This record gives sequence, C-alpha cells and structure tokens, in this order.
Amino acid sequence: MTTEEKIAMLEDVMDLDEGELTLDSVLSDFEEWDSLSKLSLIAEAKKEFGISIKAEDIKQFQTVKDICDFLND
Repeated sequence: MTTEEKIAMLEDVMDLDEGELTLDSVLSDFEEWDSLSKLSLIAEAKKEFGISIKAEDIKQFQTVKDICDFLND
C-alpha cells in the first residue's frame, strides 16, 4: 500500500474529506482523532496489514507520518 493509500485510509477512518491530511498533519489538531477513530485504525491495520496496534503504540502517534511509518514496519 502506498503512502497516499495509507493517508486515504486514515481520512476514511477519521471521516475526513480527501486531501485534508498530509504526512505532516498533527493528529491532535483534528477533533476527529478520537477514540472511535483509534479503534477503527486498529481494525483497519489488522485487516489490511495483519498488524496489531496496541494502545501504547497509538499514544506514540503524533503525526500521520508516525502512523504510516508504523504500518511500514
């Protein structure tokens, strides 16, 4: 999955319009980055990548790039 596809997935998870997020977007700047979005991200990561994201991991995410980098590992 490309970086652009990961960003699109995050926009979908956060119910944002296409193009609202960039790699440099700070997650805390978006009220949509809430507990429901975090649970949706956990589900999508498991479904799309077979990756389990833990609560400790989510607490470390500051930017969209942090999530994309985590999904690359």
